[in-house]
Amino acid sequence: MSRYRFALRPWWIVSHVFVAALVTAMVSAGFWQLSRLQEKRDRNERVAARTAEAPVDVKGLAAPGDFGAADGLEFRRVTATGTYLADHEVLVRSRSLEGSPGSWVLTPLALDDGTAVVVNRGWIPNNGELHEVPETSRAPRGRVDVTGLVRLTETRGSFGPRDPATGKLTDLARADIARLDQQVDGDLLPLWVQMVTQDPPPDLDHEPAPVPVPTMDEGPHFSYAVQWFIFSTVAVVGYPLILRKRAAEGAPPHASESPEG
Repeated sequence: MSRYRFALRPWWIVSHVFVAALVTAMVSAGFWQLSRLQEKRDRNERVAARTAEAPVDVKGLAAPGDFGAADGLEFRRVTATGTYLADHEVLVRSRSLEGSPGSWVLTPLALDDGTAVVVNRGWIPNNGELHEVPETSRAPRGRVDVTGLVRLTETRGSFGPRDPATGKLTDLARADIARLDQQVDGDLLPLWVQMVTQDPPPDLDHEPAPVPVPTMDEGPHFSYAVQWFIFSTVAVVGYPLILRKRAAEGAPPHASESPEG
């Protein structure tokens, strides 16, 4: 064991601590990726189960302002019939589609019971020059029948842009239903509908392009986890080999060998 006394020198101790911390971090990253994979699988199961249910009328699913009640409704298929409030529609900034920059168009739909629900009518290209819904993409007049998926209000986390707390906005940083409710006539349901179909059908040459429904892929989390565990294995196996090689290089010559010179 005397050959490994060098490993107790301060520089080597720092090296041991660094490698141990690195291995711990890589193993943690691997398990975090597996956790994200499980979250993705749970979400896919939830989407599959809820989209398989028969569509229901969006009216009465949740009372205006009751955002907690909407949590268990995401991805439910719903129908809504009413008239678009075109004067109250807004853009949601920084929403890409197939790699192209653009915005969502959110339009409140006035329902027969006096409430309204926000409908994401689709996506339009926007390099940042548009700050309100252009005339060519405005909501159609007259009654429409909309089918779509329930989506939850979006709120700001620890980071990200803030929308002004007051005033009438024509574009938002996110689909924030509570903020939009401040400037819309009538009470908004505490959710929004991602439109799948509309009757009469939208004119796709002028109106927004449909936003794709959620995909069911699991993402790259499994392959990332495998990579992190491979890196960890390389470090766990490789570092002792480095120490062994260093010890061999520093060992005195065998008695049977003639000293050099």
